[in-house]
Amino acid sequence: MSATEATAEIFFTAFKALNRKEREAVLQKLVTDAELADDLADTLALEARRDQRHTPLRDVLKDLRIRV
Repeated sequence: MSATEATAEIFFTAFKALNRKEREAVLQKLVTDAELADDLADTLALEARRDQRHTPLRDVLKDLRIRV
């Protein structure tokens, strides 16, 4: 396990140990911080699309009729 993964595991374990009100307070802080909210939104979007079929950018642009 890398140092980054270990740090993430520690934070995740601590977060899970919080009661519901405390977790909500932490999440509220995350989503009201503009930079962290953007990171969170990007991560959620990537996770939501993880199992979707990969489409090369050229094909997407072609479908949108954008010249490459």
